[in-house]
Amino acid sequence: MTSYSSTYDTTPRGGAPLRGSGWHRLGNALKTTVLLAGLTALVLLIGQKLGGPRGLAYAGFFVVVMNFVSYWFSDKIALAMHGAQPLAREQAPWLHDLVEELASRAGMPKPRVYLLPTRAPNAFATGRSPKHAAVAVTAGILEILDRRELRGVLAHELSHVSNRDTLIGTVAATLAGIISYAAQMLFWFGGSLLSRSDDDDRGGIAGALSSLGLLLVAPIAATLLQLAVSRSREYGADATGAELSGDPEALASALMKLERGAELMPYDRAPATSHLFIVNPLSGRAVMALFSTHPPIPERVRRLREMASRSWRQGFEPA
Repeated sequence: MTSYSSTYDTTPRGGAPLRGSGWHRLGNALKTTVLLAGLTALVLLIGQKLGGPRGLAYAGFFVVVMNFVSYWFSDKIALAMHGAQPLAREQAPWLHDLVEELASRAGMPKPRVYLLPTRAPNAFATGRSPKHAAVAVTAGILEILDRRELRGVLAHELSHVSNRDTLIGTVAATLAGIISYAAQMLFWFGGSLLSRSDDDDRGGIAGALSSLGLLLVAPIAATLLQLAVSRSREYGADATGAELSGDPEALASALMKLERGAELMPYDRAPATSHLFIVNPLSGRAVMALFSTHPPIPERVRRLREMASRSWRQGFEPA
């Protein structure tokens, strides 16, 4: 087992909250409220275009139901989509020890631990709150990372749970998927729907062009809103995770390995949940940077190494 305790702080935090995590969660909640309000508005607009006032009512009911399902069952949905299996302590006691140590330092209950049966190296966390959280690792990540690097990855994922990012990501993905699906319905069941309006004299070409514009813009807007949630939260989880582990360099090293692993072995099961993973599992397909669910790995590594450099200098400042 790799020794890291002599270089970085691994002493128990005694349940102390992470520095700045309260402000991070507050800012996260405010941004997410605005973004999800935008997604909900798009769903309602598409519903109105599909069926007028009745379609608007159906869309509103659908949004409420999907928000309820996403909130209460987000962890089960995400884990089931990837065929994740519970990983018993007897199967990997050292992994459970890492998760337990980091959860204790973060002042949160130990999440459930799951294994994804794929060689694609990656990991994600899910759950609506620290009390209902789970962390999942792939078989591949256990093969390519040493325990120090894996500890950095687990700290990153537990930071998502602590910052309430896991719930945010699932709800945003669900609503974005609804918008895209509704836009497809608008396309396939177009015709009279495209020219439909509340008053018969307001239909025709203008209504059709308006709905066609919505058809083209809605999926793109939904995707961009979803990515705004996903990309911004990764920097926060990197910083909080590095603080939690006391080892920014370990996470930076892990990210570089995982990026290379995703390029060699893309993982395309349930693409709608790709933003949940620590690195984009679809990056091997050369997704355009604008539409990537994650910020660039080189920039994430640069920020982490700046943190490591500051920690090193502060550690050697004279008293």
